[in-house]
Amino acid sequence: MSIATRDGLRLHYELQGPAGAPALVMSNSLGTSLSMWDPQMPALLERFRVLRYDTRGHGASAVPDAPFGMAELGADVLAVMDHAGVERAHFCGLSMGGMTGIWLARHHPGRFGRFVLANTAALIGPASGWNTRIERVRAEGMVAIAEGVLARWFTPAALAGDPARMAPVLSMLASTDADGYVANCAAVRDADLRGLLPGIDARVLVIAGVQDAATTPEQGRELAEGIANADYLALNAAHLSNWELPAEFSDAVINFVSEA
Repeated sequence: MSIATRDGLRLHYELQGPAGAPALVMSNSLGTSLSMWDPQMPALLERFRVLRYDTRGHGASAVPDAPFGMAELGADVLAVMDHAGVERAHFCGLSMGGMTGIWLARHHPGRFGRFVLANTAALIGPASGWNTRIERVRAEGMVAIAEGVLARWFTPAALAGDPARMAPVLSMLASTDADGYVANCAAVRDADLRGLLPGIDARVLVIAGVQDAATTPEQGRELAEGIANADYLALNAAHLSNWELPAEFSDAVINFVSEA
């Protein structure tokens, strides 16, 4: 287990892949862990040195005591990269991980090459929805929301077609620390990154899910249109497009990043 520390907070990560290959940082969604990228790893490791980590409050990373925002989530990525000896990398993040990528693309462009921002938006609301979710998790725990969240993350066809393949995602969600989840919900709720978009010069691929109700394809297109050098790709999936369509997602990431 590899652990970086920033301001006393333990951040768990894994660095895998051939030495000398281009580095690629993978940032997980709200309510998952670095294991959400398992479907991508075989293909990615053929071409990249992959650095995936557990966002604070998730997986084996620690739960902070104080509230935080996107600046802290972005600084965590830099701390993990520094500890792993990765000076520069491409970046792929989904949902909350995509928001972290937006912040990094604007504030630390020198540390990164290309960005894949999947199933995300510069503003994910409304705040009232986040507040309701926070209150329920505080009162009843993660189990109370797990099934409902899973239903938003995948299309009905995916859930019905292979329930066993969805089981690891449900396990990640249900086992996420409730305090960590609530703190990250608040960070996403309070983040409005729309003002950062005009200042992003990096090449970006925005991936949206055609059936994503959490971050809609319209939001994805708005994100791509707000960034000068962004491409847009829609996959026939819901929110966790990388898990629902692993081959298509992996191909999109590899093809885009390999152009660099």
